[in-house]
Amino acid sequence: MANEARVKVTLVCSECKQRNYDTKKNKKNDPDRLEMNKFCRFCRKHTLHKESK
Repeated sequence: MANEARVKVTLVCSECKQRNYDTKKNKKNDPDRLEMNKFCRFCRKHTLHKESK
C-alpha cells in the first residue's frame, strides 16, 4: 500500500520500436510520460526511448 505511487513502465526505442527497458517511476512526481536517451542494442546507438502503455 505504501508503494502505490511507484509503477512499472516499459521504454520503447523511438527509431526501431523495440521494447528495451523496464523501469519504475513515481506517478506523483512524473505524471507525464518518461523520455530518456538510452542505448538501443538493436539500432546499436543511443536513441530516444519513450514510455509505452
